[in-house]
Amino acid sequence: MAARAYWQGQIRLALVSIPVEIYPATRSGAAIQFHQIHEPSGKRIRYEKVAPGVGPVDRDEILKGYEVSKGNYVLLDEEEIEAVRIESRRTLELVQFVEADEIDVLYYEKPYFVVPADDLAEEAYIVLREALRSSRKVGIGQLAVRGREQLVSLKPCGHGMVLEVLRYADEVKKAQGYFREIGDAKPDKDLLDLATTLIEKKTAPFDPAEFHDRYIDALHRLIDKKAKAKTNRRVLEDVEEPASSDKGNVIDLMAALRKSVGDGDTPKKSAPRKAAAKKPAEKKTATGRKRA
Repeated sequence: MAARAYWQGQIRLALVSIPVEIYPATRSGAAIQFHQIHEPSGKRIRYEKVAPGVGPVDRDEILKGYEVSKGNYVLLDEEEIEAVRIESRRTLELVQFVEADEIDVLYYEKPYFVVPADDLAEEAYIVLREALRSSRKVGIGQLAVRGREQLVSLKPCGHGMVLEVLRYADEVKKAQGYFREIGDAKPDKDLLDLATTLIEKKTAPFDPAEFHDRYIDALHRLIDKKAKAKTNRRVLEDVEEPASSDKGNVIDLMAALRKSVGDGDTPKKSAPRKAAAKKPAEKKTATGRKRA
């Protein structure tokens, strides 16, 4: 378990309070961070705070500004910003419960593990977990952390519970603006059956460990190779691109789906009947009479 909790407090449901601790459920391990380097010297590039027409400025001369119109800013200092921060409360009150599938996937942002703070809290914790599970409901509340108020949901997860930070309504774009041009025609039944068969064939339990970011893996291999070679050359070696198997042929959707579900062979047609042997044509003489 992490040494330091993201949040410590209590979940309150009416008159019941459950002391809990919240820990991040994810970590950023895949991303690779690059720095800009001055190649001739090998020194890292640094950035200075510069004002146009003024040049470099001191940090104590810098304020935060909100642009109200082009080139016009309302200036705010740190004390003014700090004064309007939401006080970090130690209570997450569940103010509403909704169906588990009622929250659109677009609203989920980041998950956290919720654990009971001590043995005394465990009984009430389990009661809330099982009540949510049996009712198939998700608890909704707002959590004040680091001066901001986050919309969150609470749901069962195995032996524990997971709190998920949700986006507010103004942070989610409306899908209609992107999907309105898509037609509402019904798909061909044969195509739909083939696509459904393909989905059923490829259905399996989700195991995230089976998936890797191949770009990040390739970057790690490249970095390791250059580090072991002890060279700063821009190009270590030529990398051959795998030969493309695409012959440029256009395959129709039905054939592609059939091939995907393992029914690549087109339906066999009945063998054509052999044409009856034709009698040899009777030759005619120059006079037009048939030769015996």
